[in-house]
Amino acid sequence: MAIIVDNDTRLVVQGLTGSEGRFHGLRNRAYGTNVVAGVTPGKGGQDVEGIPVFDTVAEAVSEAGANTSLVFVPARFAVDAVYEAVDAGIGTVIAITEHVPAHEMLRAYPYFRGKGVTMIGPNCPGVLSPGKANVGIIPAEIFSEGSIGLVSRSGTLTYQIGHELTQLGLGNSTIVGIGGDPVVGSSFIDVLERFEADDETDLVVMVGEIGGDEEEKAAGFVQERMSKPVLSYIAGFSAPPGKTMGHAGAIISGSSGTAQAKKEALEACGIEVGTTPTEVAQMVAERAGARA
Repeated sequence: MAIIVDNDTRLVVQGLTGSEGRFHGLRNRAYGTNVVAGVTPGKGGQDVEGIPVFDTVAEAVSEAGANTSLVFVPARFAVDAVYEAVDAGIGTVIAITEHVPAHEMLRAYPYFRGKGVTMIGPNCPGVLSPGKANVGIIPAEIFSEGSIGLVSRSGTLTYQIGHELTQLGLGNSTIVGIGGDPVVGSSFIDVLERFEADDETDLVVMVGEIGGDEEEKAAGFVQERMSKPVLSYIAGFSAPPGKTMGHAGAIISGSSGTAQAKKEALEACGIEVGTTPTEVAQMVAERAGARA
C-alpha cells in the first residue's frame, strides 16, 4: 500500500520548465513515477520531453488528471503555488523549495489542513515509495522495497540510513522527508499515524534533530497510539547551545531541544535511540530479524 505516493500518483510539477524542476521531474519519471503534467504560467502548450506544460494547475487537473503536485517554485512564490494546487483539487502537495517565509506558511497551514490536503515540506527532499513512485529529490537508486517506514527532518540523514538498511538487505515501504523548517505541512505524528495504518509497514525509523519539541511529541504518540515498533536517531549531540545548525528549526534554547533531552524523552517512551546512522540500521536489522 505504501503511504502518500504510490502507483496511483499522477504528478504535476509546478516549475517543470525551470532547471531544477526539469532535472528532478524527469528523474522522477525515469524512476517510474507517472508524471502527467508541468505548470509554468505563460508557457502552456509547450512540453518537456513529452510532458505537457499548462498555464495553471487547474488545467493540469482537468486535462491530465493530476492528483499530486511537486513544487519547484522560487521561495517568494512557493506558498501561492501551494494555494493554487489546493484550490485546483490536488490532494497531495510536496514542496521542495527552501527559504519559504515562515509567516506565509503559518497563514497557509490552516487553509490546506482544513481542506484535508496532505502537505509535505517545504524545505524537504520529498517522498519515495520504492518500486512505486518517487516525488522529489531523493536518490531512489540507493533504496529498495521492503517493510520499514522512514520519516525524517533531514534529507541527507534519510539517505544515509536508507543506504545502510539496503546494505543490510532491508527495504523501505515509504521514505518521507517532512522538512527542516519551523513550519512544515506535516509533522512526525501525521506520518507516524499513516505508517501505523499501512499494511506494508512493519517497523518505523524516525530521524530527528536538535531544536523544537516535535520528537518529544512524537514519542508520546508512539507510546499511546502505535502498535508497531519505532526506532530513532537524533542528530546533533555535539551541537553548541544557541547556534543554528543547518535547518532553521535546528536551534537549542537552554536545555530544551538538545539531542540528549530528545534521546531521554524517546527512551522514556520505549523508543530505542541509536547514536549513529550505522547503529540505527543495525538495531533495525536486529528488530526486523526478531519479528520475522
